[in-house]
Amino acid sequence: MTEESRTQPSLDEYVDGVLGGDRAMLARAITLVESSAPAHAPLAARLLERVLPHSGGALRVGITGAPGVGKSCLIERLGGHLTGRGRRVAVLAVDPSSSISGGSILGDKTRMVHLSRDPAAFIRPSPSSGSLGGVARSTREAMLLCEAAGFDVVLVETVGVGQSEITVRSMVDFFLLLMLAGAGDELQGLKKGVIELSDALVVTKADSDNVQQAERARTEYARALTFLSPVTRGWKVEALSCSSVTGVGIPELWALVERHQQQGQQSGTLQERRQAQALDWMHSLIARRLELDFYDNPAVTALRGELEQAVRQGQITPSAAATRLLEAAGLE
Repeated sequence: MTEESRTQPSLDEYVDGVLGGDRAMLARAITLVESSAPAHAPLAARLLERVLPHSGGALRVGITGAPGVGKSCLIERLGGHLTGRGRRVAVLAVDPSSSISGGSILGDKTRMVHLSRDPAAFIRPSPSSGSLGGVARSTREAMLLCEAAGFDVVLVETVGVGQSEITVRSMVDFFLLLMLAGAGDELQGLKKGVIELSDALVVTKADSDNVQQAERARTEYARALTFLSPVTRGWKVEALSCSSVTGVGIPELWALVERHQQQGQQSGTLQERRQAQALDWMHSLIARRLELDFYDNPAVTALRGELEQAVRQGQITPSAAATRLLEAAGLE
């Protein structure tokens, strides 16, 4: 018997621990579903099937913004506001894995000192492992486990680069974009594509000498939002300002999130979004599995290095190389 088999919990132990709110077992369950080891996949799949009926009850909020905008500070302040009101908050903070070493910073518990000590909060930094836009491959699975463990608010922090916003938008109910005032012309810096994904925009660091500047930026953003179509049918995207230092604007921000949730429940848009997200998840899992199976094919492995070298040297077109690999896998 291997050391792993002696220490690996059984399926029932995982399920009972997660449903019972055991934080240590929840952390181990998330580690299991994040594992890329083929041996862990069957157990992870059975675990997700068992907890699925107990998930789906949380309010899911995605939070994005450029590095330095204050995402972690806002999450800590917002999380403390929510736990103070009796909510249980899970934070899934996706860490940017190094493209060179494969390592990740995993510093979110250090950055969210007070929230990490809150018994009603659970913070899970997850390395992105090179997946699209820096979003962890198994963030959706981790979200389901947190919901099954009784957390009724799940905050997903993105790295704020590349396509991460699109991926996180596809798994949350409410998508929040954080912006800074004083970082140049606000409207010139406005990324239309990201704005169109957002349900609200918040100008951060509205404190000390920056209060008036933040309010001017908020006004400019609010004016610009009137020209864009909201991503959620029937919803008016608003621009707010807040301070993670003083807490000003935090209650108003959460009131807006709750109003969005209530409106979505009444109109049916929330159910529609959740259904579309489930299908998107299914399709992404299929694509991922097909990609893994393709590159694990021995015939593809035998040809891949040679063809990649030929493409780099311009001896064959990428299209022709792809066709040969697909033919080798029996797909062309």
